Amino acid sequence: MKEILDEESKKALISYRIQRAYETLKEAEVMIRESFYNAAVNRMYYACYYATVALLLKNDIQTQTHNGVKTMLGLHFVSTGILPLKVGKTFTTLFEKRHSGDYDDFVYCDEEMVGELYPQAKAFVDVVDGLIKES
Repeated sequence: MKEILDEESKKALISYRIQRAYETLKEAEVMIRESFYNAAVNRMYYACYYATVALLLKNDIQTQTHNGVKTMLGLHFVSTGILPLKVGKTFTTLFEKRHSGDYDDFVYCDEEMVGELYPQAKAFVDVVDGLIKES
């Protein structure tokens, strides 16, 4: 996001991104229920991505790419201890699995993998939402 937002617009966008994060987790639940595991991983990643973008915006950290979002999360929140390493790794794992599932041939996520990742994605969004509300 290149334009400068006034404080009210910034708060509205942060709120919207967190809302999208929770809605996207619900989309993941539907994909899991219907056994669309690659799509579920995609939705889990995007839920975490939306939450992370909100956190970065809250802290006036700008990025241009998905990789930039991942890098800035690590630099400003994981390496500083604000976000626990285990929680930060969830974003990296979903980033890699989503990319592979979306772009590589013959990559299939399975029920077991998704069963492990979904609670981590939910916890990630909850923790990031908490960080936003604290500051």
